Parts: sequence; structure tokens; C-alpha cells
Amino acid sequence: MKHSRGEKVRDLMTLVRMPNLLVVAVTMMLMRYAIIRPVLDSLPVTMSDAPLMVTRMTFQLGWFDFVILVLSTLFITAAGYVINDYFDIRTDLINRGTIIVGNTITRRMAMMYHNIFNILGVIGGTYVSARIGFFWLGIFFVLGSGLLYFYSATYKRQFLIGNIIVALLVAMVPLTVVIYDAAPIYRFYAAATVSFPGVSILFYWVGGFALFAFLTTLTREIIKDMEDFEGDRAMGLKTLPVRAGLMASKIVVLVLSSVTLVILYLVCFKYLNDKITLAYATLLVAIPFVIVMFRMITGKEKRHFHRASSLMKLIMLAGILYSLVAGGIISSGKII
Repeated sequence: MKHSRGEKVRDLMTLVRMPNLLVVAVTMMLMRYAIIRPVLDSLPVTMSDAPLMVTRMTFQLGWFDFVILVLSTLFITAAGYVINDYFDIRTDLINRGTIIVGNTITRRMAMMYHNIFNILGVIGGTYVSARIGFFWLGIFFVLGSGLLYFYSATYKRQFLIGNIIVALLVAMVPLTVVIYDAAPIYRFYAAATVSFPGVSILFYWVGGFALFAFLTTLTREIIKDMEDFEGDRAMGLKTLPVRAGLMASKIVVLVLSSVTLVILYLVCFKYLNDKITLAYATLLVAIPFVIVMFRMITGKEKRHFHRASSLMKLIMLAGILYSLVAGGIISSGKII
């Protein structure tokens, strides 16, 4: 059966998870412009060539290079989605009843897309690494590409390893931004200022988002494995629900959710002490988390776990969008 070009384009967009790619791009832009920029604006420095003039730090990585960094990350991510569906044809038929690879997009075409996306991602990442004076950082794009391939081919079928790898890679999205911005900032201002405050505060702020991304992604990945329990068991995958059972998986999700909430409120009260942040965290993160935990306790069917997984996506989105709130508060001088 022949498929129209429109169908192939539509299914390619579905294959690479276009909405997810947009979230990755938005996350990187928010980390840079809603967190890092207001933090830099709040850190006065005195330049060595003008000792009587106080100025604010600014980005040293140009906007064009940042766009290349974002696109490179998107290409590597898209390649990971393609290869995941390439290896999951039989499992997806059981769990979802439909496939793209092997249908509108042939396996050969899928592998071609995977290779092209990876090549573009590695080239772009290496280029930006060279631009900031750390050419060797390009190896992380190669490692990311390799991890996503072996995750789909092997690791996702092993006990918890695949879940942890995905969570780490998601956490690396915001960290990539701060690494590539902080390096040239440090190199320039360490030599050009009388007293340089350093860049550690940038890592503290963005690192908080990365930790939240890691914990929530790990939680959602386990819930997704619970949702796909039947298909994974039929294919012999060694996921947490298959190996330990749904009850044990529920307990792990409850523990991870509780740890996330404890850390969230610890940061709110000990480091931020801001009423807006507290209200945001409670309404948009904590309460939905409690609903997820309730669904874990009461859920028995696939549709229950699917709803919990969907709610986790909203929690993760709320975590990303908090950067807009934080940026406004930082700019106002209330927290830093």
C-alpha cells in the first residue's frame, strides 16, 4: 500500500515526537533567558580597564552559536526517538496496536533518518564546543548519541538501567545550556575583572531544574513501564514492573514522588523563602504529585497508569515554566 507524501511527513513528525522536541527547545531557551540572564544581570563586576565603573555580566556565547547548540540537541534527541521506534516495532504493536516504522516509514528510511540526525547533531555540538574553546566537549554529543542507541537496543530491556539513562539525558538538557554559557563567561570575566564572583551560582540555579527533571523523568519512566507491563512481559523485557511486580513498582514511584516533594519544599523554605514560589510549587507541582500518588495506590488497569503518566508530563512542564517566575523574582532582587 502506497502512502502519500503528506502522510509520511505527518508520521515523521510523530516519529521524532515533535511536541517533545519543542519542549526541549523551550527548556533550553528558558534556562538561558529566564534564569541565566537575570542572574548575570544581578551580579555586578568591575572591569580591569575601567576600575571606577561597575557593570553587569553578559553572555559571551553568541545567539547564533546558541541556536546551533539547541538544534544539535534536538537532532540528537530526534535520532533517539527514531531508533527507539526502530527497535520497538513488536512491543509497540502489543502495547499500542499501531506502528510507524515498518508502515509509512520503512526500517531502512528510519535508519537513514537516525544516521542523518546524529551526524548533524554531533557536527553542530562539536562546532559550538570549538567556539567556546573546549573542542573536547563535542564528545558528549557522541556519547549522548551512543547512549540513546544502546538504550533502545539493550539498556531499556534491563532492570532500571534504561530508566536511569533516560532521566540522566533529560537532566542534561538544562545542564548543557549552563555548561556552554558558563565556560566562555568564566574565561572572559576571570581575566577582565578586578573581582570576579564566579559562575557557580549559575550551576546552582540550573542544577535545581536538572535535579527536578531527573527525578520526575525517572518517576514517569517507571509509570510508563507499568502502563506497558503486558507488552514488555510478552517480549521478555526486564523492566521494574516485569521483574519486581506492579506493587513494588508502585512503592518505588511513591518513594520517588515523596523524595521529590521533600526536596522541593526544602529548597522553597531554606533557600528561596518566597511566597510566590511556595504557592506555585504547591498548586502546580505538589497537588498534582499527590494525585499521581493516589492513582498509584488505587490504580489497577493500564488506563489508570496512563492518566498518571500524562499528569507527570504536566508536572514536568510546570517545573520548566517555573523558570519564568524565578526569572521575574531574580530580576526584582528578592532572591539570588
